[in-house]
Amino acid sequence: MSHILTAFPLQASYFIATLLLILGLKRMSSPRTARNGILWAGVGMLIAVAVTFVYIPGVSELIIPGNSGQRLVLIFFAVAVGAVPAWWTGRRVPLTEMPQMVAIYNGLGGGAAGAIAAVEMYSGRAYSGSLAFPIIAVIGALFGATAFGGSVVAFLKLQSWMGSPRIPGRHFINGILSLAALALTLASIHPDWVSGLNLSVDVLISIFLVVSLILGIFVTLPIGGADMPVVISTYNACIGLAVGFEGFVVQNPAMIIAGTIVGAAGSLLTVLMARAMNRSFLNVWFSGFGDVAATAAAGGEARTMNAMEVRDAAATMAYSENVIVVPGYGLAVAQAQHKLWELVQMLQAKGVKVKFAVHPVAGRMPGHMSVLLAEAGVPYDLIYDLEEINSDFANADVALVIGANDVVNPAARSDKSSPIYGMPILNADQARQVLVIKRGKGVGFSGIENELFFGPNTHMVFGDAQGVITQMIQALKEV
Repeated sequence: MSHILTAFPLQASYFIATLLLILGLKRMSSPRTARNGILWAGVGMLIAVAVTFVYIPGVSELIIPGNSGQRLVLIFFAVAVGAVPAWWTGRRVPLTEMPQMVAIYNGLGGGAAGAIAAVEMYSGRAYSGSLAFPIIAVIGALFGATAFGGSVVAFLKLQSWMGSPRIPGRHFINGILSLAALALTLASIHPDWVSGLNLSVDVLISIFLVVSLILGIFVTLPIGGADMPVVISTYNACIGLAVGFEGFVVQNPAMIIAGTIVGAAGSLLTVLMARAMNRSFLNVWFSGFGDVAATAAAGGEARTMNAMEVRDAAATMAYSENVIVVPGYGLAVAQAQHKLWELVQMLQAKGVKVKFAVHPVAGRMPGHMSVLLAEAGVPYDLIYDLEEINSDFANADVALVIGANDVVNPAARSDKSSPIYGMPILNADQARQVLVIKRGKGVGFSGIENELFFGPNTHMVFGDAQGVITQMIQALKEV
C-alpha cells in the first residue's frame, strides 16, 4: 500500500506531462499559437524525462521494471553525449537547412528505437512474456531500422550530397527486400518457427535488422526532392510508432505517450501532404516522381521566356493596387526572406495591398515557408493558404513568384500527361501580370518544365532572389 501511495506522484507527473504534450500539439496547429505550443510540449517532455530519472528504491522498479540507480549514471552520460552536439547544431543551423536537420534527427530517433528493440531482442527479454511483446518489439524494430536508413538518405539528398540515382529494376529489388523483411519479421517474432534453418536467434535478429535498414535505403534512393516533405513526414510517423512500441516493451510511459502522439501526428500530416499533391501514398513512394528527363516544350517546339529588368519589375509593382507573393524554396536558398519583407513594407507604404500565398508542400518540409516568413517578421494575417487565396489571383495586378516551381505550374490543371496533373496549385497564372524571380532557365527540383514561365503575361527576372530583391528595393526608392 505504501508503495502505491509513493508511486502516485510519479504516475500523476506522467499524466500531467501527457496533458501538456496533447495541449502543446493542439496549439501548434495555428501559426499564432505554435510558439506557445512548442513551449507547452517541451515542458511536458521535460517533466516526463525528469520523472524517468527519479529513482525511489523499491518503487521505481514497480513502475519501470529493471530500473536501478546504476543505470541512471549511464543514462546521464548518454544524454550528455547526445544533447551537447544537438544543442550546438540546433542553435547554429540556418532555417534554410532545417529540413535536413529534421531528417537526420528523425533518423537518429529511428535508430534509437531500433537499438532499444535490438537490446530487448538479443537479451531475450522481448520473448519472456506473452506473444504480444515480441510482436510489438519486432514491428518497432522494423519501423525504427527502416526509418533510420531512409532518413539518412533523405538527409544526404537534402544536403545535396546525393542525387536520385536511377536503379534498374528498382521495383523488383524493393519487392524482394519487402518480402524478405516481412518474412524475417515473422521469423523474429517466433524464432522457433525457423529452427530447421540452423540459425541462432542472434544471427536471425541481426539479418532482420540489416535487411530492414537496407530496405529503407533502397526505397528512399530514387525518390525525388519534390516528394521529400511526404518522405520526412512518413518517416516521422514511423519513428513515433517505433518509439511508442518500444516504450510498451520496456514499460516506459513517457515513450509510449510521446511516441503515440508523434506517430499519430506524423500519419495525419502524411495524409494531408499527399492529399495536397493529389496523389496517393503509394504513388508518392513508388512512382519515381521527378525521375524524368527534363522535357522541352510541348510538341518539341522551342519557346522563349520573356525577360524583364529589375527596375521595370519594381516599377510595375509600385504602380499596382494588389500584389500576391508566392514564396518557394528558392527564397529559402537565397535567404532572402528579410529583404522580401522589407520590399513588401515599401510597397505597403506606397498604398499597395500585398498578400502571401503559401502552398501546403512549398519548400522541403511541411510548414517550411510559413516558418521562414514568420522568422522574417511577416504578420500571420498576411499569409494565406491555397484554399483561402486562390480565387484572389484573378483580381491581382501582379503575382510575384520567388523560387517556386511545381506549385504554380498550370500543367497540373491542363496537361493530363504531366506527372503532376491533378495536383492543386496556386493560380498565379490568372493574375494580370506574373513576375518570376529565378536563377536561370532550367527546370525545377522535380525535373518538369513549368508552363507558367512561358505564359503571355509572365516576365522572368533572372538572378539570385536576394540580389534581385535588393535591387528592387533600391529601384523603389527612386520611384
